[in-house]
Amino acid sequence: MGYALYVAQRGGKHRDTKTLSGFGGAGVVEVIKDFRGDTFRAANTVRYAGAVYVLHAFQKKSKTGRETPRRDIELIEQRLREAEDIAKGEGT
Repeated sequence: MGYALYVAQRGGKHRDTKTLSGFGGAGVVEVIKDFRGDTFRAANTVRYAGAVYVLHAFQKKSKTGRETPRRDIELIEQRLREAEDIAKGEGT
């Protein structure tokens, strides 16, 4: 995951990265990595110049389907709004 974020910082897209749907062009992507039978995800955005904002990192626990749980999507949405405020200089 760390290397995938490094690639994003350098302007690239790591092979384990895919666009996270439902964010309408907000530039939110997630890195998906399997490790010892578990799946881990890290959602981030490079929408704001000069920075990569990691919005959420979590272990995928659902055994049914690949869909990101609603609670995690809501948290990513909230943190995306906060990242936008920070990028505009309005965040604390």
